[in-house]
Amino acid sequence: MKASVFIATSVDGFIARLDDGLDWLPTDPEPHGYDEFFASIDGLVIGRKSFDVVKKFSVWPYGTKPVIVLSTTLTSVGVPGANCEVMAGTPNEIARRLAQRGMRHVYIDGGETIQSFLEAGLIQRLIITRIPVLLGSGVPLFGTLSRDIRLQHVATRAYPSGMVQSEYAI
Repeated sequence: MKASVFIATSVDGFIARLDDGLDWLPTDPEPHGYDEFFASIDGLVIGRKSFDVVKKFSVWPYGTKPVIVLSTTLTSVGVPGANCEVMAGTPNEIARRLAQRGMRHVYIDGGETIQSFLEAGLIQRLIITRIPVLLGSGVPLFGTLSRDIRLQHVATRAYPSGMVQSEYAI
């Protein structure tokens, strides 16, 4: 199974405000490959904290794509029209179960979830889009890792709005 991350950060590396606010993100960003990336995945694995933020959006952003919500306390999720299920386990266990279901390419979302899948060596591709704003504080994309993770630069693209996107292979 191939796992990828496609995420937006502030220039100073935060993925959300300390209160999990995302009001700093562009409301109508120019095309930057997200739609094509999303079409290429079989499903999404999202951490509970990120799911709690996303489920409050006025429109469910993932359509009918399978969404796996990682939680040890939830038993179900109530998002009308969404294709969600709750799963618990280590990143390796989750990856094995999804691969057994035929999921070949999954999108990993949520700071802690990304960190745990990185630690387990399960993410092969990172696409990080920096939004031209400095938050000063917030939820970091990368917390403490137990070791260095070497990245191979694939490409960097700049957009007229000031967004800068870098893609890395691990």
